[in-house]
Amino acid sequence: MNYKENADQLRGFGNVLRIAIQTEEPTIYTPHYLQTLQEVNESVFYIPGVVREKMKSLWTPNTRYKVVTEEGFEGDSVIPPDYDASEASIAAVKLNVARAGLGGNLVANDERSAALLVPLMDRNPETGERLDYGALSDALEEVRDKFQAESGGKTQVHIIGFAKIVGDLIAGLKSVVMFFFVAVLIATGLLYWYTRCLRSTLVVIVITMGAVVWQLGLLTVLGFELDPYSILVPFLVFAIGVSHGAQKLNGIMQDTGRGCHPYVAARYTFRRLFLAGFTALASDAVGFAVLLIIQIQVIQDLAITATIGVMVLIFTNLILIPVTLSYVGVSKSAAEYSHRQLLGDSKPHGITLFLLRFTERKWAIASVGSAVVGSCVALLIAQNLQIGDLDPGAPELRPDSRYNRDMQFMIDHYSVSSDIFAVIVKTEPDKCTDPETLALAEELEWRFRQLPEVEDVVGMNTGARRLLAGLNEGYIKWQSLNRNQSSINYAAVEMVDMGLVNPECSVWPMLVYLADHKAKTLQNAVDTLEQFNRDWPSDKVQFLGAAGNAGFEAATNIVVKQANREMMFYVYAAVIVLSYITFRSVAGVLCAVLPLVATSILCEALMVILGIGVKVATLPVIALGVGIGIDYALYVLTVVLAKTRAGLPLRDAYYAALTFTGRVVALIGVTLAAGVITWAFSPVKFQADMGILLAFMFLWNMVGALVLMPSLAYFLLPKPKEAATHA
Repeated sequence: MNYKENADQLRGFGNVLRIAIQTEEPTIYTPHYLQTLQEVNESVFYIPGVVREKMKSLWTPNTRYKVVTEEGFEGDSVIPPDYDASEASIAAVKLNVARAGLGGNLVANDERSAALLVPLMDRNPETGERLDYGALSDALEEVRDKFQAESGGKTQVHIIGFAKIVGDLIAGLKSVVMFFFVAVLIATGLLYWYTRCLRSTLVVIVITMGAVVWQLGLLTVLGFELDPYSILVPFLVFAIGVSHGAQKLNGIMQDTGRGCHPYVAARYTFRRLFLAGFTALASDAVGFAVLLIIQIQVIQDLAITATIGVMVLIFTNLILIPVTLSYVGVSKSAAEYSHRQLLGDSKPHGITLFLLRFTERKWAIASVGSAVVGSCVALLIAQNLQIGDLDPGAPELRPDSRYNRDMQFMIDHYSVSSDIFAVIVKTEPDKCTDPETLALAEELEWRFRQLPEVEDVVGMNTGARRLLAGLNEGYIKWQSLNRNQSSINYAAVEMVDMGLVNPECSVWPMLVYLADHKAKTLQNAVDTLEQFNRDWPSDKVQFLGAAGNAGFEAATNIVVKQANREMMFYVYAAVIVLSYITFRSVAGVLCAVLPLVATSILCEALMVILGIGVKVATLPVIALGVGIGIDYALYVLTVVLAKTRAGLPLRDAYYAALTFTGRVVALIGVTLAAGVITWAFSPVKFQADMGILLAFMFLWNMVGALVLMPSLAYFLLPKPKEAATHA
């Protein structure tokens, strides 16, 4: 918010690309290299979305040097207007680079590459639409390919910046289509293996695919679009749809096997499972919708996209599938196969017998005890869960990705970090040179420099110090702020010309160059700024956080940290309310929700073990896991409660649930996990992380519903009177 309020005064300190052109020659000071750099500069200059007046390189007129000579100040563009590629001109360029102090900033320390700083707009000025990072990335890749090909590989172009990360994510996510079809094939194969009926399997798959198509169509009509984060939502919508469709298909198959007409079987199944299915989908929708409380646009877009998809499923998979199957029916062989399974299960055996043991006291105690101990251990591990990125470079991408290799090149060859935490210094108009303001800035700069993660600090106060020293023959003793207001005002004029202070002399950025953007580094910078504001409050000046890519990420981490527990509170509150509406039993709600809580804690511990922080990509995972995980409990516990209320002992009630909905819960748990675990092979690391975490939650929620839930039911559900008397 602070940046948006002052964005017009801070253009160039928001979304910035850094492009380095590397040569195999011993130095950049050759006619051929400087011509190549000029051509790259011109090619990038005309890409739509570039803030051209703020773009900076050796070839832009705003890159200047200023020195003190016997005759006074002398300054000009680093590459002068009369440059002619002669040896004398090139020698002058080399001298001017040294005079401007560009080594390690726009020129690499080894003098074998030079960089361009390319600020970007939020919108494409030609169309007025939001800047298309995919198209921008493609344009940059065309520039890269062109100059690398023309040089025969002797020139390498390295590009980093937030926009390039997003562009690479978009390019990498094109593989999502392949993963989606793999998930469809897995779901189709497992469903057919379970049903032995091709036509009914195709009905469920085709209608669920239709729900995904409807979702995409509605998003287009409503003006939404899929981004690198929300593009994963069709996977989830398809997986959720298959799970509910499989439950309906299972019920119709069993009733058809008992001799019912397909129409009657569809009606019976609809009556028995609609409420549980509706509550489950409502829980899914709430689990997605609650993400709207997070003030991060991509997460809110994901929430809206997913909620629309789940709402579509209420019609397609709860209503349309039973209606379609009432006409299509299931094959005779499939109905007979289902009937034989039911007859064969009249005496429990195998896995069914194993699961039934958890309704006995000894096994229930072991199950609940193991869950409590495991959750306590996981809770201790989860205390180390961190907010934000834990890896250098761009953790959204693989460590060996082109972007991260480019990032490593920048780290190795340039002194100035690309991770900039820009403090916004704001005063009244014409008050940026107030001595008290600059004195406070000096104090804040000193505090930042005490942090081991800070490589450099640049701002108006540092520029004024250097300029005042220049006014005194460059003597280092004078590199400090004095009380001569005229001298400081002169420094401000120079800083305005350099674009580091706005013309009203009211806003300027203090640039803090960080070694990386890991969670701890950003938190230390934020803590330093907040502590300074507490120690030195002022009515004349505000030190606001923060612009720059690191500043934006720090602000994002703050929002994520605040929203993390709040989001979980709302998700669980909604799940509890919806479960109570369905079960009308506090004990039933506890049996359904406690396994979800245990899985959530285990998932956080897994994140610590795998080195995954809570960030934009992973924040929704636990909420989604809870919203989808309640589906298992709803389908199983609905049957258990109905049977126990009818007077059956818990063992018999649970057996009835296993033979009706329980076996499909196991099938769907495996199907969901198998569908999302394919993401682990994605070139996009955050997608791989989400796939691993979701697969873990899907499987453990299934285990919780089939193992821990009946164990809890043994202790929490009231015993039927007949069973209690017999005992």
